[in-house]
Amino acid sequence: MAELARNRQLVVPLEAIGLTDIPSVGGKNASLGELIRELTAQGVRVPGGFATTSEAYRLFLSHNGLDQPLRQLLSQLDSTDLGALQAAGAAARQRILAAFLPESLQQAIISAYADLRHNEGVGDGESLSVAVRSSATAEDLPDASFAGQQDTFLNIQGEAALLDACRRCYASLFTDRAISYRQNNGFDHLEVALSIGVQRMVRSDLAAAGVIFTLDTETGFRDAVLLTASYGFGENVVQGAVNPDEYLIFKPTLQQGHAPIISRRLGSKEIRMVGVESADPGTSTRNVPVADVDRRRYAIGDDEVLTLARWACRIEQHYSSQHGVPTPMDIEWAKDGLSGELFVVQARPETVESRQSSAVLRSWHLEAHDAELISKGRAIGASVSSGRARVIADPTGIDQFENGDLLVTNRTDPDWEPILKKAAGVITNQGGRTCHAAIIAREMGITAIVGCGDATTTIADGETVTASCCEGDVGRVYRGALAYRLEEQDIGDLPSTRTQILVNVGNPEDAFKLAAIPCDGVGLARLEFIIANQIKVHPMALLEPERVSDLEQRAAIAKLTAGHPHPADYYLDLLSQGMARLAAAFYPRPVILRFSDFKSNEYAKLLGGADFEPHEENPMIGWRGASRYVAPAFREAFALECAALRHVREDMGLSNVIPMIPFCRTPEEGDRVLAEMARHGLRRGVNGLQVYVMCELPSNVIGAEAFAERFDGFSIGSNDLTQLTLGLDRDSALVADLFDERHPIVKDMIRMAIRTARRCGRKIGICGQAPSDYPEFARFLVEQGIDSISLNPDAVVQTRLAIAALEQEMGVAAKLS
Repeated sequence: MAELARNRQLVVPLEAIGLTDIPSVGGKNASLGELIRELTAQGVRVPGGFATTSEAYRLFLSHNGLDQPLRQLLSQLDSTDLGALQAAGAAARQRILAAFLPESLQQAIISAYADLRHNEGVGDGESLSVAVRSSATAEDLPDASFAGQQDTFLNIQGEAALLDACRRCYASLFTDRAISYRQNNGFDHLEVALSIGVQRMVRSDLAAAGVIFTLDTETGFRDAVLLTASYGFGENVVQGAVNPDEYLIFKPTLQQGHAPIISRRLGSKEIRMVGVESADPGTSTRNVPVADVDRRRYAIGDDEVLTLARWACRIEQHYSSQHGVPTPMDIEWAKDGLSGELFVVQARPETVESRQSSAVLRSWHLEAHDAELISKGRAIGASVSSGRARVIADPTGIDQFENGDLLVTNRTDPDWEPILKKAAGVITNQGGRTCHAAIIAREMGITAIVGCGDATTTIADGETVTASCCEGDVGRVYRGALAYRLEEQDIGDLPSTRTQILVNVGNPEDAFKLAAIPCDGVGLARLEFIIANQIKVHPMALLEPERVSDLEQRAAIAKLTAGHPHPADYYLDLLSQGMARLAAAFYPRPVILRFSDFKSNEYAKLLGGADFEPHEENPMIGWRGASRYVAPAFREAFALECAALRHVREDMGLSNVIPMIPFCRTPEEGDRVLAEMARHGLRRGVNGLQVYVMCELPSNVIGAEAFAERFDGFSIGSNDLTQLTLGLDRDSALVADLFDERHPIVKDMIRMAIRTARRCGRKIGICGQAPSDYPEFARFLVEQGIDSISLNPDAVVQTRLAIAALEQEMGVAAKLS
């Protein structure tokens, strides 16, 4: 009985522990127990297993007389002396690997392993494959985070290999990175203990695995789930050895029962980690190539993505309730290739973006340049860094590295952290947004571009480069030191206004970041950016690819659309994702999304466009906007826009999107467009669908009452309204000095439009820079009672302050509310 009691103190089943047991089993193991105990009933699947305790670790040290030798090795260590750090770490690990597990601990582990084999239905004589993970803890500092500091061993089979893996886990408490971390954070090395978690191995080497964050890791946007997936064991995703598939799922409408996968990016997934039968825990896995056909498809299906996202939301909700504050989570998952079942194998609170202040909006901007682009990958964060590039193959090259250099390497793991502490940035060939390099870069506040593929060959060692993450999801490396600036805006405690302050958005990749700006929604989201910069192909060239005469363009289109059942599905997929990201970022605030408004000369520049576009002498007032949507030569392209919008509103649940019709010349043309929309399932008034129209033609103003009968709101396009009212071409330098939206005649047109809209009970706003550039113009709009003003992002804060002061001065808040 005494031995049994002793065993229970040395080893505990995961289902017997929870978050209150962190001092004895560490955060990783306590979290696994918590998930099994509290969330199994909610459908969250976690593999069974057991954990050794901190008492077991201390027994191991005392049994082998290691306390004093380890203290002597580390007590005077300066971890900034990298040579001394490496020597001390190697000596500490050697001592532990030469030691023996006490007999009582060995028996406790073997007994727990036998129980696990029995629970998993493994017969006598058969081995059970397990994962062996380290979980460090400090008994007097239960909230300390030691994530990623110690080693993991996968596909461990048999008692002898298990005991060996446990000893190696103990040794990993003294890796160079772990020693450095503890010393930098003020932890006594001998006060930190290590618990070992042993779980039944999920056979994801036969399927897929990955990482989930319950926020957007680059912006801290809380309403998204970021999920990555790749073939094989998940260690490759964590270490950044592969470029995984990547998904964004929108939490609010997911929990309403919709299927809001708002972004989907196919990763290259070049290798797969699989299990190997081996008595040596260090050789129990290996990487094998992934077949091209598998690389070109997603590792898991959409239904599995949504299931994992729902689990992630439940885990986040549980931890938030336990902690009493919102607690975004960092989760590892795996799919078993034998059973087809999904599992959560780790979960811990996210510790970087969730702690960022939201009172200050920081944005980096590159100055205009013509520098050579030498590599690109996934942008981590939104910063910019310049410095000397050091191309280093492994951490032993640390002597080449100086403070402020940019590290260029294949990938990083925790052994690189002493170098990263000196770096201005890191650029890797491999990895995705959830890999080690990305996570550490966020923690350290340095610029990171991952998954470049060719960085170590295209960037020369020693050359000066600029790493830019401020241009959207794509991070770019330029030759030379480019000028850039950092802008900071205090967005705390801004006053409210009666006049809604909206923002103009072009690039969906900026939407999560821009959603932090204190605005009332989006007044103008342009589809043109998505079509020109992400799709790049004329929609009719995708519907009728055989009509594309240029063979090079035809080949380029085929390459872009590879993997889609039909080329038009490529257009529909990317367009709906762009729409969805814009809508999700500002949900439930309104997002006014303008249907495409390219002119014929602009459409002709897209791939395949020249075969479908006429030559017009004056495309500014030619075949554009509403007239295209009902024309036989374009109506099927407009059908794709309608299908994308319907998918976003109905399937994803993003009903805050308000479509807007541009350049609608007559009420009758408006009727034809509305009928065309209805033909594709977008019927005004059904499912709360509102439809707005641009007010940018004199006919829109003069006939505003008739337009108000057909549409739910107006948005004044001051640029087109000014040029068409004054009869000038704003692109002509000869008459550019005559263009002025403040001209009394133009203001009369705007005044008339606002008054008619208000009389007819319709919303009316304006999208443009004039209200921020000209305070007197903003005053004019507020005096007329305009409902909203939509601005470029950099003008929102100052314009809100100005309009709040103006409304207070004018007393309009009381008069017009």
